Amino acid sequence: MTHLPYVIAAYAVFVLVLGSDAIGSRLRLRWARRLAVRRQQRQQARAAADSAPPLAPELTR
Repeated sequence: MTHLPYVIAAYAVFVLVLGSDAIGSRLRLRWARRLAVRRQQRQQARAAADSAPPLAPELTR
């Protein structure tokens, strides 16, 4: 049973790599969602500003 510590170490490394990959994917997904929400808010604000009537039409002459 001299190879047992190596097998345990290999599984430990595998679990660590798998966990770090899962954490990284989750962080990237969270970052992408934040960017998408910010982009949507900017587009909604831009659409609301474009659809609003001008405050002083006589100043645009």
